[in-house]
Amino acid sequence: MEDIEDLLIGTATGTPPGFRLPLAASVATKTNSNRRNPNQKQRTQLATATPSPIPGTQTIYIKTFGCSHNQSDSEYMAGQLSAFGYSFSDNPDQADLWLINTCTVKSPSQSAMDTIIAKGKSSNKPLVVAGCVPQGSRGLKELEGISIVGVQQIDRVVEVVEETLKGHEVRLLTRKTLPALDLPKVRKNKFVEILPINVGCLGACTYCKTKHARGHLGSYTIDSLVGRVKSVIADGVREIWLSSEDTGAYGRDIGVNLPTLLNALVAELPPDASTMLRIGMTNPPFILEHLKEIAETLRHPCVYSFLHVPVQSGSDAVLTAMNREYTVGEFRTVVDTLMELVPGMQIATDIICGFPGETDEDFEQTVNLVKEYKFSQVHISQFYPRPGTPAARMKKVPSNVVKSRSRELTNVFEAFTPYTGMEGKVERIWISDIASDGVHLVGHTKGYIQVLVIAPDHMLGTSAIVKITSCGRWSVFGEVIDTLNLNQVRTNKASSKETPNQDAPSLCCSPASVGSSLQEPESCACGNDSCCAKSTHANSDNTSSDVVPQNQNGRNFIGWVLRKRKYLLHKKFDSSELGSVKKEHGSSRKWDFIDKALLGGISFSIFIIAVVVVALSFRIWSQ
Repeated sequence: MEDIEDLLIGTATGTPPGFRLPLAASVATKTNSNRRNPNQKQRTQLATATPSPIPGTQTIYIKTFGCSHNQSDSEYMAGQLSAFGYSFSDNPDQADLWLINTCTVKSPSQSAMDTIIAKGKSSNKPLVVAGCVPQGSRGLKELEGISIVGVQQIDRVVEVVEETLKGHEVRLLTRKTLPALDLPKVRKNKFVEILPINVGCLGACTYCKTKHARGHLGSYTIDSLVGRVKSVIADGVREIWLSSEDTGAYGRDIGVNLPTLLNALVAELPPDASTMLRIGMTNPPFILEHLKEIAETLRHPCVYSFLHVPVQSGSDAVLTAMNREYTVGEFRTVVDTLMELVPGMQIATDIICGFPGETDEDFEQTVNLVKEYKFSQVHISQFYPRPGTPAARMKKVPSNVVKSRSRELTNVFEAFTPYTGMEGKVERIWISDIASDGVHLVGHTKGYIQVLVIAPDHMLGTSAIVKITSCGRWSVFGEVIDTLNLNQVRTNKASSKETPNQDAPSLCCSPASVGSSLQEPESCACGNDSCCAKSTHANSDNTSSDVVPQNQNGRNFIGWVLRKRKYLLHKKFDSSELGSVKKEHGSSRKWDFIDKALLGGISFSIFIIAVVVVALSFRIWSQ
């Protein structure tokens, strides 16, 4: 069917801006009764036969694939749906509708979308698909009979969901203006705001499918972004991630540039560095002329000294075939300049293994580049031909060779020990998440190095001084020796029962992993900020997340006691990695207060049970 456009909203009907008309009055819809799919027909008949439930009373399951920009879109869609009364579930079987936000970067992510769509159809679930797949590949057979929300139509998601629940198929794809930044939002992590500063890019990489979906560069104004930063800081956000398909290209379509934006945003950050800014992925061509200004911003106390700069290959011949518009030498200039001018600077990068035409010599140059810089964070991906891209028509490298190169580069990368030497150092960290092991809280240094600490949950969203106690491959472990923002600590503790927030993922993305390499995120456009500043490796192709509001701070005292006890036990052992445990020699562990408290609680419980059993026995005997 054709794209459906607004008929009344924003026309001369006198409708106030922001007022939502019923979708039936504002856009054309099409029921699914004429579709050949029997499941769709059955659902339409059921919807016709029974009165429609009251809009806003249903439960929605949201699945998100891909980069941080996609995650931000899902949070905006969840916020609007929540504002209209919809609730969320992380159990798809319990949901009345599935909203799937898709990624088109690589084949595995699209295959995962196909799988979940097939499962939804077989379960007779109404489906709405958003994101880059439907926007960039409108004619996919898998999307037949399914409602679609385009990447720049996310502000219309409530209308699409309402009509889909009535049994109608709605498609909103044509790009108009950028969605507003002040839409309601339900964050996956209440302390992290993912702020899109622009959409699309100026590049034309031969392998990139995302350009088909996100389109040409479109930048938000500096005033709108500054307004959003002020708003989220007032909401208690502690990290602001600038996100886009290419941060460095910001503003070139509206007559400004990235340094101008950064200066305006940094001026709004609290002087005590209680809220930190993280600059998103930027390709080399668009920051070469601004390196000194970017370095000055990265040195600012309120900005993480971290930048994601994709190189994709260490061979100029391959970069030319990719149409990356820079050379390896220019990439080196970017990295060398930032490393020289910014103390503690951390660089993340991306590599594509097995691009068409890549020779053994080309690959060797890539390996040598990685060995030379020993990047602590590298996103390694095998080449996936995407339909409709020039690279899909190029002569491919044999798949066994691609896999072999990916494994070789992964082994080289994983052999690095980037954090050696940090043990014993004292660092300030910003704590924003709970690790996937459920024991540690996750903080980051000024250089965005991940630090895992044992601390009460009310320290989430605060800053602390820690001493690094041990170093792992993917993160370091620390011990809190002083806390900062004590008023904020008390505020968080007092409001620990407050509603709303969502469990993180990193995404980056997914929750921090301990002692192992993290799941590989999808890299958007020409290698965007999807690595989320975490070390990654190849051969783990799918990253997704479920957007479900959860209470991240609602953990009770007993949970903290158990985590504290595990920490005390951990200190009794000599371990360089979590899970690699060596027993102390020559001494036995003494019982501490927490052990005695737990034992006392267990003993008291047993005593009460025994008393109840005796009382019941006596009563039965006396009868």
